[in-house]
Amino acid sequence: MFTLSKISELVRIPPDQFHRDTISSITHELNNGYANKVIPHIGLCVTIYDILDVDEGQLKPGDGASYINVTFRALVFKPFVGEVITGWISKCTAEGIKISLLGLFNDIFIPQNMLFEGCYYSPDENAWIWPMDESNQLYFDVNEKVRFRVEQEVFVDVKPKNPKEREQEEQERQQAEEGGVAYNETKSPAYALLGSCQTDGMGVVSWWE
Repeated sequence: MFTLSKISELVRIPPDQFHRDTISSITHELNNGYANKVIPHIGLCVTIYDILDVDEGQLKPGDGASYINVTFRALVFKPFVGEVITGWISKCTAEGIKISLLGLFNDIFIPQNMLFEGCYYSPDENAWIWPMDESNQLYFDVNEKVRFRVEQEVFVDVKPKNPKEREQEEQERQQAEEGGVAYNETKSPAYALLGSCQTDGMGVVSWWE
């Protein structure tokens, strides 16, 4: 689920960090730039693990900061395809089930075609139901602990919005709040996982206990 990724970066150390030792200053700036952020095609950075190599610092004209070429390792959340993970159901819709890892990662989705054969969605109960046989119906309820298999990683290049787009988005958000309607933000996550529950042992953990 976690891996160490080796990365090289030119790090800017501002003057207000000069009172620290070099490694502490570099680690601080790297964590500001990487921690809890998605590294494209690598995964979600949790924290900076260690510093491997540090070059001599250089000053640029007109800037009092020091610039240092650094090689470091980052602790990255990146499950491999085929890995079995335990999470919690955060939402059920007609399209499938959304899974959360309780603060670590929330962009996990199990589409309807990757649930057990025969599963169907009940709008009245806001749950997916798996009819094991004529007398037993098993429920995927919100907040239930589930076990699933990672089937695919999805990386999306998220482009920064220009000022006009941000202003329009804020206006739409305010209009929704004034109208008492929940604002639906449709942007895609930079990193997401697709999972499945189709074999024995998968699905709600309590079913198999």
